Amino acid sequence: MTTDANDAAATREAPRKLSRGQSDAVTLAFSDAEADVCGVARIGRALDADGEVVTSGLAILFAGGTPVSVRAEGGVPEGEGVGWGEAEAAGVWTEVVDPLRAWRFHYDDEDGAHGFLLDVEAVSVPASLSPDTPAGKLGGMEGYDQLVKVTGTVTVGGVQRTFSGRGQRGHSWGAPDWDKLALARTVGVWLEGDAGITLTAIRGAKASSHADEAIHAVLLGRDGETDSPTSLVVADPRISTTYDSEGRQRHTGLELYETDEAPYARRAAGEVACGTTLDLGRLRLDCAFFTWRMEGRSGVGRYDILRRNEDG
Repeated sequence: MTTDANDAAATREAPRKLSRGQSDAVTLAFSDAEADVCGVARIGRALDADGEVVTSGLAILFAGGTPVSVRAEGGVPEGEGVGWGEAEAAGVWTEVVDPLRAWRFHYDDEDGAHGFLLDVEAVSVPASLSPDTPAGKLGGMEGYDQLVKVTGTVTVGGVQRTFSGRGQRGHSWGAPDWDKLALARTVGVWLEGDAGITLTAIRGAKASSHADEAIHAVLLGRDGETDSPTSLVVADPRISTTYDSEGRQRHTGLELYETDEAPYARRAAGEVACGTTLDLGRLRLDCAFFTWRMEGRSGVGRYDILRRNEDG
């Protein structure tokens, strides 16, 4: 990168200046090829009632299809300085090694029996969600996601193992108004060959069904001639999902019409490999990892649904 490009990347990665009601977060989701070891690590920032910046953290680690460690913490005063390396909560800590190119994520549970230390390397350009898109406008959020290669170590039950897999690293900020929202879907498909899909779907509180959601999807891959990373915002993305009796996602299909004139859709199908549900007070998070098939390629990925918790 040129100096100007490096400066622009560093600015994009930096924590946002927050106003009341706004939040700012970075998230890593990762999985091995068989979806046997999967995890999520998130660090968020927000203003408390006194206008001070506080940090929240969330980590989930799955092994053998079972959640083996879940930890969440909020309201932690931000450390000195303004940078992701100064933010730590719920045993989660992250560092920007090279803006938009490389990061490091660390997690330890409270007794040290489970955790991970992972090096994360971008394999795609950023897939952006702009505030002027229907999904960005309705959801009150903006940001970007990148497909990544993930290597390092994962500790399960006190036993450390080497990890190598795929994932997605994202940075998002904004002020979602959950009085006006019913749910938000976040889907990541991580395929062989550094290709994949990022998808965000937002349903307003007054929407009657799946069909009324605002959806934003980006296809990520590589140019067949130059092997350089590419991205394409999908003109007409569609998602269908089947659920179990508790309303948790079990199977899903994507239909992606690349342009308004496209005669056919590119299709992907996924099924759940592991998942768990977290009660976050006003909100409920159904976090799941999927195995995927798309046009002869296999892959893994994450499918989260965050919705208003009517019991919260």
